[in-house]
Amino acid sequence: MKKILIIEDEAFIRDNLIELLEIEGFEAVGAENGHLGVELAKDYQPDLILCDVMMPELDGYGVLEALRQDSITATIPFMFLTASADKSNLQRIRELGIHDYILKPFNVDKFLATIASRLNN
Repeated sequence: MKKILIIEDEAFIRDNLIELLEIEGFEAVGAENGHLGVELAKDYQPDLILCDVMMPELDGYGVLEALRQDSITATIPFMFLTASADKSNLQRIRELGIHDYILKPFNVDKFLATIASRLNN
């Protein structure tokens, strides 16, 4: 069973994503902030990390930087969840080497297809 870590500060979104992924046969856990997400990624060693961009304290960019600097988490596939379709935000995501991201709100079928595609690479 594939393991997915969701780092999302909004409890409603995080809980819904966990429930959706579990219904689809994934093992899913959540972290409510970037600091906890980084630590959980080290302990849980997921097959994929979905991370919100805009979070207090440690945002998604900081999470990605911390994960890439640790040999345990450096190669875990990573996708951003973002509500911002702003061109500069999307350009920054691409510059960080993240080619898959999910815009909130999202279509469930497209969300699941994107995850399946990323896990199959």
